[in-house]
Amino acid sequence: MTAAASRFQRYLLPGLAFKSAVIGGGYATGRELAEFFLPSGPWGGLAAMVLSMLIWSVICILTFLLARAIRANDYRTFFRHLLGRGWWTFEVAYLALIVVVLAVFGAAAGELAATMFGWPRIVGTLVLVAIITGVVQAGTNAVERMFKLMSAFMYLVYAIAACLILYRFGGGAMAQLSNTHELGQDWVLNGVTYAGYNMFAAVSILLVVRHLLCRRDAVIAGALAGPLAILPAIVFYICMIAFLPDIADAPLPSDLMLGQLGLPWFQWLFRLMIMVALVETGVTLMASVDGRISVNWKERTGAAPGRGMRVAIIAAILLMAVFLADGIGLVALIAKGYRLLAYAILATYVVPLLAYSAWQIWTRRGQAFTAPVGELPDPRPALVDALGAHPPQAKTRN
Repeated sequence: MTAAASRFQRYLLPGLAFKSAVIGGGYATGRELAEFFLPSGPWGGLAAMVLSMLIWSVICILTFLLARAIRANDYRTFFRHLLGRGWWTFEVAYLALIVVVLAVFGAAAGELAATMFGWPRIVGTLVLVAIITGVVQAGTNAVERMFKLMSAFMYLVYAIAACLILYRFGGGAMAQLSNTHELGQDWVLNGVTYAGYNMFAAVSILLVVRHLLCRRDAVIAGALAGPLAILPAIVFYICMIAFLPDIADAPLPSDLMLGQLGLPWFQWLFRLMIMVALVETGVTLMASVDGRISVNWKERTGAAPGRGMRVAIIAAILLMAVFLADGIGLVALIAKGYRLLAYAILATYVVPLLAYSAWQIWTRRGQAFTAPVGELPDPRPALVDALGAHPPQAKTRN
């Protein structure tokens, strides 16, 4: 926490960081939107997006409140308080999700490099790894500057894309919306699933919680996180429905739409924005892993890991993940990998957090969330005892 934190750092930075973790390759290209929302129809997809937004805001509020109360700036500390000795169950699901997400990024970066520059796909993948590693090792301030600058660029490009597409093809989108007013099949399930597997983003950005000065900051920042993350998706989704049914199976829906505009310069700019999105999400994920490793390393050795060691670990994880994309396509990764991991994240994070929050409100009248820092009760939940485990002591090494 820092007393000099600006309103931007307290209210908007957490939401922009959350958006950076969510947007990734599948969201930015439109592939995730096609996978999760188009099957529910035009209105069902929009309803599912709004549901996802509300879930994100609620979970972000609860996560920020708890993280601030227990001074957790990395996910390992957060889950040792939330799940006690069972904290590792989230890490297994989280690391598996990171591998799948980064594998998707490797596939997308390779495709974009080949399309934009004619490079071999492996070159695009390695460039992505190098940029992510460089930004993460530069430190927390560099990561936060990236959230600010890249977010402004991405929102601008999305706004221009929406204006161009809707100007040319808005009639098709409006026709799709007017042809049916029913919510399509499984829109609730799709909204919950999409929100669920993206909820990892809330604990991957705990480094920004140090800027929150009070409970009100946590509530405002969490409430804004959902809209900041979903707004580009809603705008892009409305553009996408003008190109049904062909766009549903397109590996890169953005390329299909922008190709119809006949503006090669903007198609190139949008592909650059997708690369920026890949970097943003990759940096967010690896910064959370870097923070977790640094805390554990310091506990064991009494000193923070050196820069060389941090770079080696980050690069090794990235390379292991992205090369999974060699034999698995982008569509298959999103369709098969994400849904299963979404349920794992829901079970190890969302459900325990909701249970813990309800328990705090019922038994302590929100004391853990409202007490001033330095006057907090033991935040470890009774949920741990109910599961037959016990919270780790302060000197426990994991």
